[in-house]
Amino acid sequence: MLIETAVTAGAGALICLDRVAVQLMVSRPVVAGPLMGLILGDALTGLVTGALLELLWIDRIPVGSHVPPHDTFVAVLATAGAVLTAPSGAPPPRELIALAVLLFAPAAWLGQRMEILLRQWNERWLGRALEDARAGDPARLSRRHLSALAGYFAASLFCLTAGMLCGVPLLRLVYVSLPPAALRVLAYAYSLLPLIGVGVALNTVKRRGTVPVFCGVFLLLALALEFL
Repeated sequence: MLIETAVTAGAGALICLDRVAVQLMVSRPVVAGPLMGLILGDALTGLVTGALLELLWIDRIPVGSHVPPHDTFVAVLATAGAVLTAPSGAPPPRELIALAVLLFAPAAWLGQRMEILLRQWNERWLGRALEDARAGDPARLSRRHLSALAGYFAASLFCLTAGMLCGVPLLRLVYVSLPPAALRVLAYAYSLLPLIGVGVALNTVKRRGTVPVFCGVFLLLALALEFL
């Protein structure tokens, strides 16, 4: 468990850097989920989880000073939680995936708060960075940029480690304790969440291109194959 936690937190923190630095969209759930699943040996579960979360948060984009919920945290933690909680050698059942998404959903708002606090902290050094630029000292200016990235990585690593150490055992405990009726409710939730996500995606399809359509079609086909 400690090795899986270290791998998940380290890889997840690197993926999260894409939110503030490179911004190649690797941190989007539909990409972060499969990447984390691939690292843990179950890319399909990561793709299903990531596509579902992509639909639910496709309309929350960072525009200007707005800080959206940290959907990357949820994609990383929910994928890792579902894969590590599933029986050895077996793919996670749909009830477990739904429970993982619901259990780790609050991490989105905790991560959002983390990013807001980091932005406020970095603003304290803005004046010194401007002084370095006026003084023509690119080396010191670069170090300030790198220190900000290092701080973001460290904060993400801490949050993901805490989420894994606290969330995965809780997920296992809750899942094995649920009665059959609760598992049926989770199975229905697994079927309904993509429909809710498609409704959200329909409001953004003109702005975000074909990604919501791809996620919606993929999830609907996955559901159809699940029940055939």
